[in-house]
Amino acid sequence: MASAATRRIAWLAALVLATLSHAANAQGLDRIGVPGPFAFAGTNYALAWSSHPQPTYYKQEYLPTGQSLDHYERMLMVEVLDGGTVAGAASAKVQSIKARKGKDPLANVAAVKNSRRGEIIVDFLLGGRDAQGTEIAEWNAYRYVPFKTANGRAGVMLFAISHRAYGDGIRDFLVRLKTLRPEEIGRIAQQDLPAPKLAAVAQR
Repeated sequence: MASAATRRIAWLAALVLATLSHAANAQGLDRIGVPGPFAFAGTNYALAWSSHPQPTYYKQEYLPTGQSLDHYERMLMVEVLDGGTVAGAASAKVQSIKARKGKDPLANVAAVKNSRRGEIIVDFLLGGRDAQGTEIAEWNAYRYVPFKTANGRAGVMLFAISHRAYGDGIRDFLVRLKTLRPEEIGRIAQQDLPAPKLAAVAQR
């Protein structure tokens, strides 16, 4: 059996992968007892995709009605790490975005720590292309919070918002981001958080 340290390293490796693609076998299956839907900034988000890529790592994504995983404008995400720390998870994300800067001209990242609550918000901008070659700009705000499983193990939960623009819409998106960014960070910071129940979920 892998050690706790090995499992955390494996999860961090998964965490820093590019956010612009999904696994072919992904399903809209609730794996963490958080089926949604969520209300955020006046919009409802329903579960659209989930993954369990590592034994201690779960990821679920939620979309508004009419949007798709391959071409969304807004998405909510909930991720859970059974083990690890908020500081470690946030640091891994920051370093992954910094590593893109040589090849991604849009790549930029910032982090704000809430010491009282033990939380960190990492917000970052990425550029890329979809499968058809269309340019994509993606901005995300990731709120990392301490999490405890039913058996008392410490871990990390992520609650996040993602915004995208495509092709000719990217220029206007980057302009709007000047006001959108602080607004969405404020909303993420104040959002009521779900309560995942890993112990109640079958290992699927």
